[in-house]
Amino acid sequence: MLPPRLLPLLVVLSVGLTPLAQAQDAAKSDPAKSDTAKSEAAKGDTAKGDTAKSELASVKKLLEARFPGAPITNVSRSAYFGLYEAQLDDRMIYTDAKVNYVLVGSVYDTATRTNLTDKRLRELNKVAWDSLPLDLAIKKVKGDGSRKLAIFADADCPFCKRLETEMKGLDNVTIYTFLFPIDSLHPEAAKKSAQIWCAPDRTKAWDDWFESGKLPDNKGDCPTPIAQTAKLGEKYRVNATPTLIFADGSVTPGALPLAQIEAEMKRADADMKKPATAAQK
Repeated sequence: MLPPRLLPLLVVLSVGLTPLAQAQDAAKSDPAKSDTAKSEAAKGDTAKGDTAKSELASVKKLLEARFPGAPITNVSRSAYFGLYEAQLDDRMIYTDAKVNYVLVGSVYDTATRTNLTDKRLRELNKVAWDSLPLDLAIKKVKGDGSRKLAIFADADCPFCKRLETEMKGLDNVTIYTFLFPIDSLHPEAAKKSAQIWCAPDRTKAWDDWFESGKLPDNKGDCPTPIAQTAKLGEKYRVNATPTLIFADGSVTPGALPLAQIEAEMKRADADMKKPATAAQK
């Protein structure tokens, strides 16, 4: 027997459930009404989707008017403060629907101390690994070569030299180096890159240059991919060297210390396994 204090609750539940049961029975007995309801719901979803698209288009148009000539991409509704987010060149900005105000900066999760803006930019700027023209890169296999890493590097970049030193501790990885001389900073880098590419053993020539400053004995007048890798870097928004691309397509600039490279590679491998795990479930 139920305790007396639960009887009023049962009465309320039974009263609340009766209309629901009647509605379900009515839907079963009249399929046409059920189909009409589904159709109306679908129309409502479509209308909401059209409204959202219209709002995003409006925000993009207003941003382009406020910042003439600036590349505005990836406009969407952000998860923060009812604002919209947009990518302006290589940075994320936040704005209201009328673009009366613009916030430039990072949003942090105070509980995890995560830079959510950087995380979002990494997601938006990911590169499809299979789209990389690896035949245009210098290939170096370490250990079993099972992991993979791509780098845009300048032969005269001091930070690239620092990265090369850090990567000596990497093992079981295949490194693809795209020659990316930045002429405005290093006028001789393109010539040196060409000499390295024209060497019989490009990998050894690249390593020798950074370890001892020794260049191959050639004029660098063979066909090189430098013009193509410059366009590739522009396509992927590479504006500094070194810039690393991990196996999941995430892009990170800078001479990362070995521990951070290892951590990023593990994170990338884990991210790549997530869809496969979900599919198996």
